Amino acid sequence: MKESVNLFRALADETRLKMLALMHHHGELCVCDFVTILGITQSKASRHLRYLHAAELVEDRREAVWMHYHLSRRMKPAHRLILESAMETIEPRLLAILERKLAAWRKNKGCQPAKLHRPGKNQTGVGKRL
Repeated sequence: MKESVNLFRALADETRLKMLALMHHHGELCVCDFVTILGITQSKASRHLRYLHAAELVEDRREAVWMHYHLSRRMKPAHRLILESAMETIEPRLLAILERKLAAWRKNKGCQPAKLHRPGKNQTGVGKRL
């Protein structure tokens, strides 16, 4: 029962649904992609992604200091059906907006995301490519 509760709680948030829609349509994305596309902070993006990870909807992969997320390959069939159904409810207009933002971000991002995604006034180095 707890597994089902975690799944539906994970799907009950607009930001997490947008993240899932982006991964559903584009595969693996970096945390910095979500930050830019959704206009949220890195800590908020990471918190939502951890929630999706705990619900076993996504898997992560580290590349240097960057965390990348994709839909879980080990997702239970019932959860996959529920996720597919949820993805069908995403408004086409919202999906088109997310698609445009991702396309623009990828065009500008190039091979050096650290130049475009800086931690701002916090000069701790978090988010910078080493």
